[in-house]
Amino acid sequence: MSEITLEELGVALPPTQDELPCDDGIPIETQRHKVQMNLLIHSLLPWLDQRSDGYASGNMFVYFSLAQVRNQDFRGPDFFAVLGVPKKERKSWVVWEEGKAPDVVIELLSDSTAQADKNEKKLIYQNQLRVPEYFWFDPFNPNDWAGFFLKHGVYHPITPNAQNQLVSQSLGLALQHWQGTYEGVEATWLRWATLDGELLPTFEEQERQRAEQAQSLLQQTIRNLLQEGMTVEQVARLTGLSQVQIEQFR
Repeated sequence: MSEITLEELGVALPPTQDELPCDDGIPIETQRHKVQMNLLIHSLLPWLDQRSDGYASGNMFVYFSLAQVRNQDFRGPDFFAVLGVPKKERKSWVVWEEGKAPDVVIELLSDSTAQADKNEKKLIYQNQLRVPEYFWFDPFNPNDWAGFFLKHGVYHPITPNAQNQLVSQSLGLALQHWQGTYEGVEATWLRWATLDGELLPTFEEQERQRAEQAQSLLQQTIRNLLQEGMTVEQVARLTGLSQVQIEQFR
């Protein structure tokens, strides 16, 4: 007996991500907001690479109801992460296609959005999307940050731990402040970290760490060879470096 599809029965199917708008043409607030969004995403991606599932993105539409689509009430969290889903490219996050809402949402506050982020959007994430954890952070006022977890359908504040971290139980990670330079901007940033306070590095930071470790190992090897009695010329031939470079290590 052949199966009868919903289309053959005349039942309208909900739109797919290929059929839904994925860009409203509105740029993200400021350079610092964009850099902060990138830092949150790019530091979580290497962590997700160690898993067989998961997705993280930002400034992407999240669709959760057909009424929202009809009203063109687009919602684009500055950052969101989801576990338990396939790793693949998305144009938008469509809840009825994915089977779940994001596990974590972060909104980056600004003068024009703070009121909505703390009230209207918070209620939407609580009541309609039922996002397990919601955080906000002001890139220009780092002390204005907060986290909430969903319990019995209501958001409750996440209390900072002894390390002044806001812990995400969904991810088993924490959000914490970090003073430093990223993408050429010096500021106090919001970063993902382990519960021990170890920052999750971006791919670029990982590569830099590996390069520094390799350089340190090479320097120590050269010093050891020179101390064992090899000449500068011999070490240069062995390592492929110039004699001037070898002299610098000595």
